[in-house]
Amino acid sequence: MSEHVNEVSDHSFESDVLKSDQPVLVDFWAAWCAPCRMLAPTVEAVAEKYSGNARVVKLNVDDNPAVSQRYGIKGIPTLILFKNGKEEERVVGATSKEAISRMIEKHVSMASA
Repeated sequence: MSEHVNEVSDHSFESDVLKSDQPVLVDFWAAWCAPCRMLAPTVEAVAEKYSGNARVVKLNVDDNPAVSQRYGIKGIPTLILFKNGKEEERVVGATSKEAISRMIEKHVSMASA
């Protein structure tokens, strides 16, 4: 993916997302999804902004049906913020960098923000 955004899979989801000691924003996407591709630079910018305070990962819904089904992903892009192994917030559809940042701000520790 990139320096700030990693790919996760059905296999690595639990260790990379649910057991993370930082909040994790998961971008559920697919290669054929135009809004997903349009959102990618925004997700990258947010990942860079919160590097060290939160993690940002992408999960390809076509390649990883188990996690997608488990969280009821019906439309993409879907962004879900996980903290302490639980879903905290969800946004379906393309959104702004500001909206994503506000979502993360609520869940990063104030000392490191």
